[in-house]
Amino acid sequence: MQKLKRLREDRVISQRELARMANLAYGTVWRLENGYPEARTSTIRKLAEALKVEPRELVKKDEE
Repeated sequence: MQKLKRLREDRVISQRELARMANLAYGTVWRLENGYPEARTSTIRKLAEALKVEPRELVKKDEE
């Protein structure tokens, strides 16, 4: 989820901070940013809420 990493970095938030804000384990955020298996819907919702974006913003593909 490169989009997750970009949104997090745009907000100058560490992975640990985002995990805390979303009530997730640090390892979950790390794995998602490093290309491990897809996130559960509930995880996407938590991350989106913490980043103040719509969940679809995290999962849509970047257009080049």
